[in-house]
Amino acid sequence: MDGELFPRERTEIAPGAVHVPDWLGPERQRELLDACRDWARPPAGLRTVRTPGGGTMTARQVCLGLHWYPYGYARTAVDGDGAPVKPMPGWLAELGREAAVAAYGHPPPPGSGTHPDAYGAPHPYPHPPPNPDADAYDIALINFYDGDSRMGMHRDAEEESGAPVVSLSLGDTCVFRFGNTASRGRPYQDVRLRSGDLFVFGGPARLAYHGVPKVLPGTAPPWLGLTGRLNVTLRVGGLGTGPD
Repeated sequence: MDGELFPRERTEIAPGAVHVPDWLGPERQRELLDACRDWARPPAGLRTVRTPGGGTMTARQVCLGLHWYPYGYARTAVDGDGAPVKPMPGWLAELGREAAVAAYGHPPPPGSGTHPDAYGAPHPYPHPPPNPDADAYDIALINFYDGDSRMGMHRDAEEESGAPVVSLSLGDTCVFRFGNTASRGRPYQDVRLRSGDLFVFGGPARLAYHGVPKVLPGTAPPWLGLTGRLNVTLRVGGLGTGPD
């Protein structure tokens, strides 16, 4: 937001969890939004996610690279139209790498390729894997939130890699709740993520519970042309796929 009394600054929310405000400028936001609209079209397009208990997620989703469903990955939209998942573009994988550099000041070391359950050492990336290529971002989950959408507290735990998760926000501001690794309850911190903001969590924060309890309708920048919120989450699966 222009003209703020106190400009927003890069903030470490928890060890390994970093918020970088306004990381994507207007041009890159428009480009990413245009790409999201293309990805949302069928086949393997935007869908409503149904949980094993019979409920539905209020945020709709489309995937790239591999298709996420509760709670695993597939190469086809197994809970949608069954079509092959769209490929992960190389430029989007590179954007994930750039985001990690912006958050941490350097690329995630090769040790980030370890399964997240192995974390616990003082350094956030303690165990180098044999293949640095395994750290390429190869999965994207794009979630669309309208004004009434929410996302309950959950962990991103279906990946074999412990590389940092990259989250990019477009459109309406949301309240992003970032918690702890032990439970869905307190302690947690609420962070307002605006259009263009970057949030990265890895190392000791990689398996932290997180969610979106609220979207603030009408807060998207008018020049973007988006009603609602898009969240682009980039992950390293370690599951034998890679960007095109």
